[in-house]
Amino acid sequence: MRTAVPALTSVERAATRTAGGPSDREDQAVITTTRTTTRTADRTAQRRSFVADASLSSFVAALIAIVVSYSGPIMIVLTAAQAGHLTQTQTTSWLWALSIGAGLSSIALSLKTRMPVIAGWSTPGAALLVTSIAQYSYPAAIGAFVISALTITLIGFSGVFGKLIALVPDAVVSAMLAGILFSFGIDAFRAVGQGPLVTAAVLLGYIFAKRFSARYAVLAALVLGVLTAALSGGLRLTGITFHLASPLWTTPAFDLAAIIGIGVPLFAVTMASQNAPGLAVLHASGHRPNDRLLIGGTGLASLVMAPFGGHAVNLAAITAAICTGEEAHPDTRKRYPAGVFCGLLYLLVGTFGAALLGVFTALPKELVAAIAGVALLGALMSGLSGAMALPEHREPALVTFLVTASGMALFGIGSAFWGLIFGLVAHLVLTAGRRSSGRHVSRARRGSAPGRRPRPGRPDR
Repeated sequence: MRTAVPALTSVERAATRTAGGPSDREDQAVITTTRTTTRTADRTAQRRSFVADASLSSFVAALIAIVVSYSGPIMIVLTAAQAGHLTQTQTTSWLWALSIGAGLSSIALSLKTRMPVIAGWSTPGAALLVTSIAQYSYPAAIGAFVISALTITLIGFSGVFGKLIALVPDAVVSAMLAGILFSFGIDAFRAVGQGPLVTAAVLLGYIFAKRFSARYAVLAALVLGVLTAALSGGLRLTGITFHLASPLWTTPAFDLAAIIGIGVPLFAVTMASQNAPGLAVLHASGHRPNDRLLIGGTGLASLVMAPFGGHAVNLAAITAAICTGEEAHPDTRKRYPAGVFCGLLYLLVGTFGAALLGVFTALPKELVAAIAGVALLGALMSGLSGAMALPEHREPALVTFLVTASGMALFGIGSAFWGLIFGLVAHLVLTAGRRSSGRHVSRARRGSAPGRRPRPGRPDR
């Protein structure tokens, strides 16, 4: 715990000088030395705290989050690189920038806030680039990335975005989270038709392990799934060579057409489809995220990584849900190591580039789908229970859930954002002129409703 070091008063300094004691300069030197020692002790205590709080279950949660990230969403980035006719060096640098930016953000923000802050990259932004990046030169696209990142950083640190998100009712936020995760639960069982042996091993392993140890149920499912895939010949890891990735700097060219065609929509989809659900996941898991720090911090990472090809680093939602649930750790206060582990794994993948990417893409799709599904069951249950907790909020929450789960997209913006909008409109229309019941207020304050968010304006850090 930090100990305050009071400065000497003018009377004390005068008395000290009269007695032949140290001068003002010596006083200040003592205070500076003491404060430096205190900061060093704080950093040492923080490291010791992380070692004490780290657990195998938090590492497993981080590992599954990384597997999900690199076996699915990253493929959209590769598709965009092919559409833009990028060279192998430019593509490798793009992957490096996203991985390193997300890794450093996850580590720094998780340690700073003591929350499992999982950064990622804008998957809808990458989908946007599939159809637009070929229309502009690569330096012009980089310039658009820079403008988008700068705008996100400024709006993030201003706190405006967080205030807007805080206006959304808790039930609507929980329903949006459930809608995002719903398809993953469905896909876990759809995978039975693609690979019944591997999927059955994962699902049965999870259920039986859950009976005896809920904390390590996902680990048991992962181990059984990988072993079954290996024994059945589903793992194809041949031909993978390890070599360090080389980042490539590209000087941005600021072209108005590219800024309008890439920068503006990239900013919109990243804020609406990534950062909004990312904050919602942390709120739903009982945390009080400092939106200024998280969105501004990831925006700053985007700004630094943009010249190397990174189109957007932002808060993750789906992979964050894996690391914020009880599977990571029963104690909410000890889940932040999952964010640190996730960041370290990001750095590892980014450093070795295409080699480790080949490992993740070699995993059977049914294995990835089944593991992701069971890892997200807890977060899905929390979202559904929070959405349906209060009778007066159930219809708006149901609208939010259905719109989000539908996967609809309008104007290039994904269903998570539109779920919030439709649900908020339904809430305003259905509750207009009504006065909240005392039962609703008391339950919200007691925190009895699952998925409850603390009041805005009081972040953890």
